Amino acid sequence: MTTDRPVPSAPLGTRVVLRYRLPAGYSHPMTDVIGELVSVEPVVAVRTADGRVVQVAPSSVVALKEIAARPIRVSEIRALEHAAAAGWPGLELDWVDGWLVRAGHGFSGRANSATPLGERGTVADPADPAVRARLREWFAARGLPVRLLVPDRLARIPESWPTSDPVLVMGADLANVPVPPEPVPVTVTAQPDAEWMSLYRGGDTPPVARDVLGAVAAGILAFGRIGASGQPPLAIGRAAVTDAPDGRRWVGLSAVEVAPEHRRRGLGTLLCGALLKWARDQAASHAYLQVTEDNLAARAMYRELGFVDHHRYRYASEPVG
Repeated sequence: MTTDRPVPSAPLGTRVVLRYRLPAGYSHPMTDVIGELVSVEPVVAVRTADGRVVQVAPSSVVALKEIAARPIRVSEIRALEHAAAAGWPGLELDWVDGWLVRAGHGFSGRANSATPLGERGTVADPADPAVRARLREWFAARGLPVRLLVPDRLARIPESWPTSDPVLVMGADLANVPVPPEPVPVTVTAQPDAEWMSLYRGGDTPPVARDVLGAVAAGILAFGRIGASGQPPLAIGRAAVTDAPDGRRWVGLSAVEVAPEHRRRGLGTLLCGALLKWARDQAASHAYLQVTEDNLAARAMYRELGFVDHHRYRYASEPVG
């Protein structure tokens, strides 16, 4: 049996339930499969939780419906945050009571914070005065206040500690990210040059910013830009490829900026696509990025690239006095 009805639509990379007709001879006429939508043409393909890819001819599709994303396990949050910490490690890394502590001369929140990345049962409670004192001692020796970066479900934020608005971490399977058409007008270098830095945060950064941007722990960096050499760039971005403890190889996108006069022309999407293509060549299989929840334009762009919500984190600062 065939049908000319179009296949119901759902964004690639989302979790769906697919109902499709079975060939003659089966005990029942149709069945369902739940998983990640990989493609809708020339075949409808869904990747199940065990890694199988079920491919169905469009003419056999009865229904295709987006459903709530699979709950993210705590171990998956911890693994991604390990990769992210290696991709933005600051200039010093250490461990204090199960907290990964980073220092980068005060430049950027991530590079000057403590994150609860120790194995389950090893992360001490910062509300404990002794733990708090050890964290304070480590940061104070570097002229920094105690700042915690606490992802969902990895640790408890002490009561009375002021917190920031949540930051959304988005993730993507690179198999679902579209490859930009060739040729791509993106230049990729291993370090940020003066022209790249001129667009980053409006060019208003301290000298240490270049060192923090150029740091990676056991990984590979790339700095992409769109624009002619010798001219101010139209768009920039940073990509860091690092490994997570669970064996996944991640690329983290950060510092993605488009010159104000060139926004809403697709340059951000083109730049990110080129950096993700570079990451595939470095054997990365997954991608992540961090974006503030109120940055709706950026979130929409990343969803078009195949990113979905993974988890959130907040900063918490030790109260003064």
